[in-house]
Amino acid sequence: MTQDSTIKAQMRQLIQILAKHNHAYYVMDQPSIEDSEYDQLFHQLKALEEQYPEYVQADTPTKKVGGKALTKFASVTHKVPMLSLGNVFNQEDLFAFARRVEERLPNQKIQYDVELKFDGLAISLWYENGVLVRGVTRGDGETGEDITHNVKTIRNLPKVLSSAQGPVPTLLEVRGEVLMPKAGFEKLNAENEAKGEKTFANPRNAAAGSLRQLDPAIARSRPLAFYAYGIAQCEPDHGQTTMSGSLEWLTQFGFAVGECHFVCDSIQQVQQCYEEINAKRANLSVEIDGMVIKVDSLKQQKQLGFLSREPRWATAYKFPAVAALTTVENIDWQVGRTGTLTPVARLNPVAVGGVTVSNVTLHNIGEIHRLDVRIGDTVSVYRSGDVIPKVEKVWPEFRPDDAVEIHLPEKCPVCDSPVVMPEGEALARCSGELYCAAQRIETIRHFVSRKAMDIEGLGDRWVESLLHLDLLKNVADIYCLHEHREQLLTIEKMGEKSVQNLLEAIENSKKTTLASFIYALGIRGVGETTARMLANTFQTFEALQHADLEALKKTPDVGDITAEWIIDFFQAPHNLEVLNRLLEAGIHWDAPIAPTRQPLNGESWVVTGTLSSMGRDEATHLLQALGARVSGSVSSKTKCVVAGEKAGSKLEKAEKLGVKVMNETDFLSFMAEYGQVQA
Repeated sequence: MTQDSTIKAQMRQLIQILAKHNHAYYVMDQPSIEDSEYDQLFHQLKALEEQYPEYVQADTPTKKVGGKALTKFASVTHKVPMLSLGNVFNQEDLFAFARRVEERLPNQKIQYDVELKFDGLAISLWYENGVLVRGVTRGDGETGEDITHNVKTIRNLPKVLSSAQGPVPTLLEVRGEVLMPKAGFEKLNAENEAKGEKTFANPRNAAAGSLRQLDPAIARSRPLAFYAYGIAQCEPDHGQTTMSGSLEWLTQFGFAVGECHFVCDSIQQVQQCYEEINAKRANLSVEIDGMVIKVDSLKQQKQLGFLSREPRWATAYKFPAVAALTTVENIDWQVGRTGTLTPVARLNPVAVGGVTVSNVTLHNIGEIHRLDVRIGDTVSVYRSGDVIPKVEKVWPEFRPDDAVEIHLPEKCPVCDSPVVMPEGEALARCSGELYCAAQRIETIRHFVSRKAMDIEGLGDRWVESLLHLDLLKNVADIYCLHEHREQLLTIEKMGEKSVQNLLEAIENSKKTTLASFIYALGIRGVGETTARMLANTFQTFEALQHADLEALKKTPDVGDITAEWIIDFFQAPHNLEVLNRLLEAGIHWDAPIAPTRQPLNGESWVVTGTLSSMGRDEATHLLQALGARVSGSVSSKTKCVVAGEKAGSKLEKAEKLGVKVMNETDFLSFMAEYGQVQA
């Protein structure tokens, strides 16, 4: 798989995981992972998007909040979106947040409003002429669910507003959190346990589950409480100039706010407040998972504005989890879908940050060496707001005499192929890409893809069925499927026509190109462009198979590490078995065009922006047919940039570096000169 496709796949995987957990959290109110685990996944995605903005996908959760509202409650569109908050996890992150604020508000005095970050369910309350008319969940931030019937059962929530301090607004929208205080939660669980009914894992789940009952009598029986944290709308304007002042203003109408609330003159004071609350949070009446830091001035908030999913003027400062001591019982090596070997520590189960941890990844052999962790060691397992549980420290003073050092396996624990780890790399991999059962699904998916062997119709559903029938142990088995026609016909929803179409597609795929076949093998580091360069350089598959390291390194687009990966691939006996079977099955190709006949051989080109006459993929193929290497980024080594409409940063960088730029008209003329398009 190419680096580009790997990055896209990583993003897609993270988006899918986050979408599932967003739905569980915001819609079902049944969180399936800890906040800290979600934060880690979210920040992984955000970091990838910041590093590769050209691959940001339309449905990324970094640009929106929550999940879609369910339909059993009436949907309500928020007039003012209910945005999420960004997170910070330590003093350094907090101070960086303050620096960003200060840069946007130069020479202005900044105060910070510091509030408890409630671990509850965010809702919006509408009051018209002082009467509560609507309660709505956050939902996806744009649309929530109408839960008015349940909201009206919350005991500390004012249903009708009145104040001796001034007139009641004609319209008031209050934002806040519905919680179940600790005492009420413990009492509810005790009562339910005594009755043999379901108990709740934590106060948030109990509160959220109560609010989403169709029967308001259930919500009424639960010890719920509402705490306000802001005003979304007020007509006429409330006249307050600060966040802290607006919260104080809400209290005159009977709204509860957090039991701890601070206004700080500096970010250093904010840090002190955070440490103070962290030290005494066990004694608070409600569960919190951090503090919310807001710029106090409402005018300054407007100046700072918003990002796509969060305000620039506020952030959540998450509390760290506690560390716990336990012992390493064993180390297992797991083989991932791309062949990466990951050491997993099997722990004596221990409670950390509200969950029981029995397994924790040690990432790679380098991390094992860094920690000097051994089987039998006592270790500190740590759960922080931004990481999945990890081994933070080894206690050598507690090391038993029989502690066992951990070594990288020489053979893959799944397929027995050699384990390789090129110099300078941190990750060890199984070299049996074509053979290893752990990599089978990913290998097959790549092998049949359009830019590889292009076997139309052999999608995931077919593959899963074939694996279940034990007909696909590796990619070579694809070309034996015609021998199992009767079995294929037994697959659900796969009739005579479907089977025939599949077998014809497999047969048609045997005629390919050398570049496509090399790419289809899924050799690590060998993407579409590199495969083309290898085909052009070595001309025959036999020559590539027997190429030495130096010859590979001289190939355009092949670096030192990729060259080692190619060598490792062709030295793995199991891979050679599969390769021989593929070639014996009749896969063949015409001789590639000699590099000397390719005018752009080895040149680095970049295609950016929107072309009116063709897609970027088509432009890329035209360039590759002339021997060019098409890159996703501009550097001093770039020969030329083809710039369409809205070319953006890549065009700017090309101009800055003095790289030649072609517009679409010039590009088409250039291609016409070489007969790639009609003049």
